[in-house]
Amino acid sequence: MHVSGSHAHLRGSRVVVRYALETPDRVSGARLTDVVGDLVDAGEESIVVDAAHGRVSIPRSAVLATRVVPPRPSRRGAPHRALSVEDLERVMVGAWPPSEQDRLGDWMLRSAGGFTARANSALVVGHPDRPVPAALEVVEQWYAARHRAPVLALPMAPGARLADDDVAATAIRSGWVAGDPVLVLTGATRPIATTAQLPATDIEIETVDHVTDAWFATYARSRSASREHVEAVLQGSPAQWFAVARSGSSAVLGVGRVGIHAGWAGIGAMWVEPEARGRGIGTAVLGSLLQRAIEHSCVSTHLQVESANAAAARLYRRLGFTDHHTYAYLGRG
Repeated sequence: MHVSGSHAHLRGSRVVVRYALETPDRVSGARLTDVVGDLVDAGEESIVVDAAHGRVSIPRSAVLATRVVPPRPSRRGAPHRALSVEDLERVMVGAWPPSEQDRLGDWMLRSAGGFTARANSALVVGHPDRPVPAALEVVEQWYAARHRAPVLALPMAPGARLADDDVAATAIRSGWVAGDPVLVLTGATRPIATTAQLPATDIEIETVDHVTDAWFATYARSRSASREHVEAVLQGSPAQWFAVARSGSSAVLGVGRVGIHAGWAGIGAMWVEPEARGRGIGTAVLGSLLQRAIEHSCVSTHLQVESANAAAARLYRRLGFTDHHTYAYLGRG
């Protein structure tokens, strides 16, 4: 099914939809009700939700509000450990959303003007709507039409090998090349925010809900990107906050961002000026962003770090993050 309109980016998400009943409930007399389930379709005429008691089709004219809620836990344990790999990957999309997306069965094709591999790759979760070789051809065609190199983002459970994944094996046999894995870490928001306190120095941290000139100028030193594409992605979450750390002289020393989606906080765009590293500035930026996340009732937080960045991974683990899973990018050789 095709998803369009303001709910297009929510397809596959778990949502609660409040809508008006055609006639009042016979028992309670209520005129409004809610349905909770997975969003299947959001067309011009109706919204379709897979609820526990079956599929529900709601006339668009009756819908009063739609809100994304966290996926159901798939295992016991702390909330940040309880989601499956695929469910967490879907949550993560909302914290770093592409400016354009399409569906290939369960796979998500994402584009954002080339700003970051995360927003410009096909997220391989679930199953495509055709055999894998044919799906890979569609991926290539979709990105070629946008003058982009095709890239797959393929999540893996802890300890899994890329060579054992059917999609990865098929892609590699046909010439796709895998890069180094990316680590996905999760943690409990409040305890980590408490640990990541601002050091007793002259550092001041400001958080705002949009990309500022100072924030962008500093972040642009970490990667080359147009401001248009940066803003399209980083201001596209349901809510987001940007942190700028300054010294007493007002010089910007570091930046970071948190994107909020489905009750989770997603940390990204972290950067500290090389000459200011080792002073706890990155930790303080993280703590300030998580305080904002707490205000939005985010119990859990996720972030990604390249496996080669061992120093960053050690820092995040020391603060309380733990490994959830990994993913790898595969590009056309």
